[in-house]
Amino acid sequence: MAPDADAGKAAKRSDPFAPLTSEQFDVGDGHDLYVESIGRAGGIPAVYLHGGPGSGCQPDHRRLFDPERFHAVLFDQRGCGRSRPKGSRDNNTTAHLIADMEKIRERFGFARWMVVGGSWGATLALAYAQAHPERVSGLALRATFLGTREELESAFLRTLPRFYPGLYEDFLSVLPDDERASPLSAYYRRILDPDDAVHAIAARAWHDTERTLSEHTPKQTRLDLVSIRSSRTLPSTPFMEAHYFANDSFMRPSQILDDAGLLAGIPGIMVQGRYDLLCPPATSHALAARWPGSEVRIIDDAGHILYDPGIRNAVMRAIADLASRNG
Repeated sequence: MAPDADAGKAAKRSDPFAPLTSEQFDVGDGHDLYVESIGRAGGIPAVYLHGGPGSGCQPDHRRLFDPERFHAVLFDQRGCGRSRPKGSRDNNTTAHLIADMEKIRERFGFARWMVVGGSWGATLALAYAQAHPERVSGLALRATFLGTREELESAFLRTLPRFYPGLYEDFLSVLPDDERASPLSAYYRRILDPDDAVHAIAARAWHDTERTLSEHTPKQTRLDLVSIRSSRTLPSTPFMEAHYFANDSFMRPSQILDDAGLLAGIPGIMVQGRYDLLCPPATSHALAARWPGSEVRIIDDAGHILYDPGIRNAVMRAIADLASRNG
């Protein structure tokens, strides 16, 4: 990157990762999104997409971007984090999120931006890039997830019993006997049930099972069947996940893989944990085979989450490498 007149300004601030701007942005349909930007005005445009669906951006996500090089935008998706109304699933689909990204891009005046995301954030990044390839300068992805029913069934119904058979028994035990033949559909239905007595137990069980699958060395490999029936705080992500996954992520079956040709010309780096049980390496490789200009970077001794050894640094390197390729 050639030096310019604004170079050095981010570093001179007491906290170079503190937001330059933050606002509640009205995107219509009754939704206000929390949107912040970091880095320096005039830097390389980028946007970060959080996972879940249903989580939100965290302060540490800002640190993935060099504040001297980037003008990066982070936002909480509809119903997530600091966006309002919190938890709302009305007018909340993949198409709505893609439209929100376009409104945010236009608000900042970016002609194109680098799109960064992991897990569900990678799903949304790919769906957005296929809808608006002319607006994407590069894709830096972690734990590539294509948003399909097949991936979820593979993770929870095949990988889970293979690696954690006791946890799989616990996972099924939460359901009545007559619902265990189709456990994922049963979980989605129960999590979305308005009755607290129904959704609370299912949401906690789903959350704790997913957490074990996401960690390379999990601290807990069985469900605490007493705790999930307690009054402990409900996690937020299972509700949005059930909403999206029950509707096939609001995409056609195999949409991202079938439309991979639309990504041609967009440089991409997929950071992939070797032992990711939720989003295994085969998914990234299948996409790379259909996406000219992409590469997969395998991180050994790592699983799904951003904070497994080597993953965070690899994501930061992927972002920096794509920025250098773009000049």
